[in-house]
Amino acid sequence: MWLEGKRVLITGGSRGLGRSLCVVFAREGASVAFTYSTDQEGAGETVNQVSVHGRPVVSARASVLDRESMGQLVARCEAEWGGIDILVNNAGVSRVLPIALLEEEDWDELVDINLKGTYLTTRLVLRGMFRRRSGRILNIGSVAGIRPLEAPVHYAASKAGVKGFTEALAKEVGRYGITVNCLAPGILEGGVGLSLPQYRLDEYLKHCALGRVGTFEEVSEAAAFLVSDLNSYMNGGTLTMDGGL
Repeated sequence: MWLEGKRVLITGGSRGLGRSLCVVFAREGASVAFTYSTDQEGAGETVNQVSVHGRPVVSARASVLDRESMGQLVARCEAEWGGIDILVNNAGVSRVLPIALLEEEDWDELVDINLKGTYLTTRLVLRGMFRRRSGRILNIGSVAGIRPLEAPVHYAASKAGVKGFTEALAKEVGRYGITVNCLAPGILEGGVGLSLPQYRLDEYLKHCALGRVGTFEEVSEAAAFLVSDLNSYMNGGTLTMDGGL
């Protein structure tokens, strides 16, 4: 079990990739705390699926932009579990809007959640990691932030920012025994691809060597390895999982 005894915080865990991350990490032996924004029913289902593996689980309704609520959750994990070993910054949103229809408010909302939320949550968790001089941080990016794809510009910009944040932070905190990496999936079943026009999905599949979209579980399995002790020397890297675009 790759994550036996590890204490994990995952943002955005009530559905989709976030839920899959919670379940796979629990299966690998981790205690799991996760946040959700509005989907209380979905959060309950995540709790149920994690509990099947007999691991401690904590769910908290907290926006990654709410420093007070996030601070309370981190403090709870520190008090009850003795710390957080692994942080996965997964919470994010996507809006399919052409730039001609992209208002300033749309830009601010998406970039704040996808990029500023990553910064705020990381800063809270890093304090304990500094004290223990160890930790793993995994930021969920996107191939849209790496390659010139037809994607909403504010989404691509936010995910490119996550990649840059990962690289700079890795250089800064590596001396404390903390690694920071980025996992950048392509289109996944049930993910943001559901909101794409069919012609965009067809274009993606045309250029994908495997000829299909990915699954949440495939990405979660890779994530479990990336934050495990087996992956001890990768730092500041970005792993793409796009089927071979």
